Amino acid sequence: MGQKINPLGFRLGTTQDHHAIWFSQPKNYSEGLQEDQKIRDCIKNYIQKNMKISSGVEGVACIQIQKRIDLIQVTIYMGFPKLLIEGRTRRIEELQLNIQKELNCVNRKLNIAITRIPNPYGNPNILAEFIAGQLKNRVSFRKAMKKAIELTEQADTKGIQVQIAGRIDGKEIARVEWIREGRVPLQTIRAKIDYCSYPVRTIYGVLGIKIWIFREEE
Repeated sequence: MGQKINPLGFRLGTTQDHHAIWFSQPKNYSEGLQEDQKIRDCIKNYIQKNMKISSGVEGVACIQIQKRIDLIQVTIYMGFPKLLIEGRTRRIEELQLNIQKELNCVNRKLNIAITRIPNPYGNPNILAEFIAGQLKNRVSFRKAMKKAIELTEQADTKGIQVQIAGRIDGKEIARVEWIREGRVPLQTIRAKIDYCSYPVRTIYGVLGIKIWIFREEE
């Protein structure tokens, strides 16, 4: 079971919560889902286009969306919030305007909050962005994975598994390479495991990065 289902969906209601909190009628559900995706895409595109990111890591760990009848509350969890906090008022207002234009919401208020997460390299999304940046810069995939594990060990985790699939190093035949450090009990529901699947475009094609991080067990 641990290899056949998304680790986050497998643990919803026990150790994981939804990243989108809202209710709607069944006929309006698809519209609400598309609205969430537009918000997430708008935030990521704004950070990519307007921030000078030297390390190649955007630092967005999670985007949580809560909706009410007259309010949309968006909370951006970041490992490096300086990317948005520098010139905070202007940038957040500009981001709010971009989202409002994209959603064309007139009767609802939009609030954006930024929350810093401790130990950013203990988050799989930020770690996957780091590995993707290394692969784009022609760094050896083994070196990139070992460096990612070193960064995660500093974040006080109990185990990590990193997997890269595709035409690694430009080889003709696609393959899967992975490395594990510590325990990663995927079949235990009470185990708090963070997971992400991240595609990266290289000159050889698209590679898929998957990361499992085991934090603790309830």
